[in-house]
Amino acid sequence: MDRTLMHRTGEVTLTVRTPDGRPAAGRTVTVAQRRHAFAFGNIGFDFVPLVAGPGPAGAGDVETFGQAGGLDLERAEALWCNLFNTATLPFYWGGYEPRRGAPDTARLTATARWFAGRGVTVKGHPLVWHTVQPPWLLGLDLDEVERLLRARIRDLAGGFAGLIDTWDAINEAVIMPVFANGDNAVTPLARARGRIHMVRMAFEEARAANPAATLILNDFDLSSAYECLIEGVLEAGVRVDAIGLQTHMHQGYRGEEYTAGVLDRFARYGLPLHLTETTLVSGHLMPAGIDDLNDYRIPHWPSTPEGEARQADDVVRHYRTLFAHPAVRSVTYWGLTDDGAWLGAPAGLVRADGTRKPSYDALESLIKGEWWLPPTSMHTSADGTLTVRGFLGDYTADGVPFTVTAGRAAQEVTLT
Repeated sequence: MDRTLMHRTGEVTLTVRTPDGRPAAGRTVTVAQRRHAFAFGNIGFDFVPLVAGPGPAGAGDVETFGQAGGLDLERAEALWCNLFNTATLPFYWGGYEPRRGAPDTARLTATARWFAGRGVTVKGHPLVWHTVQPPWLLGLDLDEVERLLRARIRDLAGGFAGLIDTWDAINEAVIMPVFANGDNAVTPLARARGRIHMVRMAFEEARAANPAATLILNDFDLSSAYECLIEGVLEAGVRVDAIGLQTHMHQGYRGEEYTAGVLDRFARYGLPLHLTETTLVSGHLMPAGIDDLNDYRIPHWPSTPEGEARQADDVVRHYRTLFAHPAVRSVTYWGLTDDGAWLGAPAGLVRADGTRKPSYDALESLIKGEWWLPPTSMHTSADGTLTVRGFLGDYTADGVPFTVTAGRAAQEVTLT
């Protein structure tokens, strides 16, 4: 059996009954999938200004990060919600609280509720990071920085509990103590107290504030350095719910063999894998010799027909590899459109003018095509049962909801 079908599908036997409780024998029932159990995600940064209005004074460049390409809310919603069921919202400290004591709570709450109202799971990113820090932290002593950081973690994880229950608890801890790209107050704290201290603080404060939260250790460093950190954190007794792996591939798709190898290496810890940040460009590729992608900036980086064809092929290859691996629970593409995309790269699935690229269509052909059960007519047997096999997720039978879970299950639905 195909490896994907083995762990991404399930089978359920429905007993269909009439309102008076009798088995509905020989009945034609329309079964349709409504949602994947697998988390197909994208950032929802675009929607903060669209849903909740302008940002707070002092937010600066963070507010323009990942804009919706001039799309109005209706068009952006249609493109986004057609493919994705998990939204990552920005909680970078410098953008969320540019002025001390004045966090952007109202706008982020409104946006999270907007997504939740559309059946989308909302994730926050990140609780702890050394980049995009508020300038008012500079000059404070380390004890005060840690006190404020702990309070921020509790306020976010606890304040948004029930609305946002998944968080990148700490981002890029591997380089956190040695980061030298501008002044910030978190790097000196990490340097003085160590990576494991920072990870423990993020996870334990968030866990105390929201015991039901799913907390992710997230990094772009996929080398043995990250493995060493994970091992040290686990040996220290820190409870990690998932391992986050970033795959910004501005230098080109790394290939199925490389990707599968990375997944196998990090799956050995027995934790779910979340591909938290994924990009593939549809223009020219960055030179291979650049270590820090932030070092590559050009005034104009266009999407090209050749690049768009390559991106579509790369998206399919990458998503197939991820979906086929049993440890992977989630993949988040980093941006809907090219307009405002990270580093100015043509990495969106939609062009800056709002038109769909081939990569959008290619991803749709997987998520809503090959890996999806469209409305399908089925017939109950003499005892009123029918068997549905499909991709794990939520379904309806003539509008009545049921769920396909791993393995085999039995459920009853009552139809009018």
